[in-house]
Amino acid sequence: MKMCIAEKPSVAREIANILGATNRRDGYLEGNGYCVTWTFGHLCTLQEPGEYTEKWQKWNMGTLPMIPSKFRIRLIEDEGIKKQFAIIEELVSKAEMVINCGDAGQEGELIQRWVLTKAKCSVPVKRLWISSLTEEAIREGFEKLMDGKEFDSLYAAGSARAIGDWLLGMNATRAYTLKYGTGKNVLSIGRVQTPTLALVVERQKAIENFKPETYWEIRTNYRDGIFSCQRGRFNKKEEAEAILEKITPQELEILSVERKKAMEHPPKLFDLTSLQVECNRKFAFTAENTLKIIQSLYEKKLTTYPRVDTSFLPNDQYAKVPKILKALKPYEALTKPVLEGGKIRKSPKVFNDKKITDHHAIIPTGVFSYDISPDEKRVYDLVARRFIAVFYPDCEMANTTVMAKIGDEDFKATGKQIINPAWRVVFGNNTDKQNEENVLPVYEKGEHGPHTPELQEKQTQPPKYYTEADLLRAMETAGKQVEDEELRDLMKENGIGRPSTRANIIETLFKRQYIRKDKKRISATSTGIELIDTIQNDLLKSAELTGQWEKKLRMIEDGTYQVTDFMEELKVMVNEIVHFVRYASTKTITVEETGTEKEKKDKPEKKEPEKLKCPKCGQGEVVKGKTAWGCTLYRKSCDFLIPLEIQGKKLTQKQVETLVQKGRTGKISGFKTAEGNSFNAIIVLDENKHPNVEKI
Repeated sequence: MKMCIAEKPSVAREIANILGATNRRDGYLEGNGYCVTWTFGHLCTLQEPGEYTEKWQKWNMGTLPMIPSKFRIRLIEDEGIKKQFAIIEELVSKAEMVINCGDAGQEGELIQRWVLTKAKCSVPVKRLWISSLTEEAIREGFEKLMDGKEFDSLYAAGSARAIGDWLLGMNATRAYTLKYGTGKNVLSIGRVQTPTLALVVERQKAIENFKPETYWEIRTNYRDGIFSCQRGRFNKKEEAEAILEKITPQELEILSVERKKAMEHPPKLFDLTSLQVECNRKFAFTAENTLKIIQSLYEKKLTTYPRVDTSFLPNDQYAKVPKILKALKPYEALTKPVLEGGKIRKSPKVFNDKKITDHHAIIPTGVFSYDISPDEKRVYDLVARRFIAVFYPDCEMANTTVMAKIGDEDFKATGKQIINPAWRVVFGNNTDKQNEENVLPVYEKGEHGPHTPELQEKQTQPPKYYTEADLLRAMETAGKQVEDEELRDLMKENGIGRPSTRANIIETLFKRQYIRKDKKRISATSTGIELIDTIQNDLLKSAELTGQWEKKLRMIEDGTYQVTDFMEELKVMVNEIVHFVRYASTKTITVEETGTEKEKKDKPEKKEPEKLKCPKCGQGEVVKGKTAWGCTLYRKSCDFLIPLEIQGKKLTQKQVETLVQKGRTGKISGFKTAEGNSFNAIIVLDENKHPNVEKI
């Protein structure tokens, strides 16, 4: 018997119907030599800290960092899940082959692998890899089943992501809660969640600290065309008024008229993030809501796999385009010009095999149904129109630039006119209105005449609050402002999170009351601001750094980076974070006050100790790093660290040498309490060689 395991019951039923497994059983379907069962998304998860060792059951700073020697999985505590898993376990024990029919992505691979591992699967595993749930796609997928081992690197990346989130989340959350929490609230910290919150907080502070500046601009109206003074902004009103007075009685003379034709490409096909952005801007849908809707359309066979980060199609998809277009019955008026216009357009901005990873852009499947909700219809309409538009010609435009002079002052007017709307008609644009907008009169070089100038007073504007659409884009580009579509496409591999997880991260920030929404505007709560202000370690807050980790996870998926190297980096990072928190003063200290760069400027550089033997491993040497003194074998086998600063006191080189060599320092003054009061103490290495402060 061949056993198929899908990620949801609805998908399992579709597969079972095609395979002829139509006999219903408790928790599965069978027939024609197959049994088809399912999970409900995640059935398994990584074990909790207390399940590895009793000492991790209680929240205690002394037991941090928690780094299991080997990570283990367990069933999620739910009676329905336990019942379904027992059915899967029994079917696995009887199967001659297992066919993994989980969602064709990293998370789907992880879900199924954990279940099959827990069920002790020892038979050969094949993989069904499809981009839509149409009958044609499923049949084609079963004809081309792949060896499960071909997806080992995909599973390795998913597993590394889950373990990385566990290591950082569990350790950082406990460390910061124990150090800074009130005893009631947990300060939740995550690998993606925290830098995303930091983006919102930084933007909010920039807005609150913004001081508007007044400036003036000179514009003049000549024959219903608006010309701007090329000097730009004037910071002094008197200067602008002097020029206005000078040019008012003089005539404006046209120096040149330049009219350039320009072609505008159709907008790119949707990946998940761009679809979420568009739905937020047009319909105010949340990212999570959009994901649910497009997932539903996928499961209803109307659109292709949604959790994608590419806006391209593979070249072999081109042959299927006419069939899909013909099936879009409600859009016949739009598809007819494409289907009857000769050869269908094939643009490299749409078809590019090199831009495809696991799946292609989100497009209609060629199956259509009127049995969808109003919101599903809205989202489907966006996807369908984008798909149709990419086969239309480029929009032809004319950009007009007119240069003029008034006395010795230069002026400029620009205008745009749509000559042939082409793909724009797909979106129902009012082309007549567009042709009327910003169209300049016909000017001739050398003509001149009176004009009507005016002085406009303006103010510089603060940055805008994030909308959910803006925040998704910021996560995609690791916080960098990028408007250009092609440049943004290049930056995706460094984005924060995955397209499929970004919506959940934003929702988590809302649920934990770190951010709030006022209409479309997202702002940080006082709790969110305090949390980011408390976190002085840039490892946790940097969107760019988190984006680099995401890139390494993608490299693991591609087989170009080793999981062991990624895990070692994570362990080092977790150790540094815990040490940083453990020895920081409870009172919040700004980065500028504690940063080593400031120390270098304020104090002359001192020689580092020579051959200062590590007291923990006895093999490495203790040397000074950017944030701490540590063993030279730190990244390999030893975790000995002494922070540069402990409870507000920066340690001298001599004090560190004494602590390392004798296990304790002499009396040291200048430590700070939570209230900012000074006290004296000695530092002693405990049995684990962690530095502890003892008041005297």
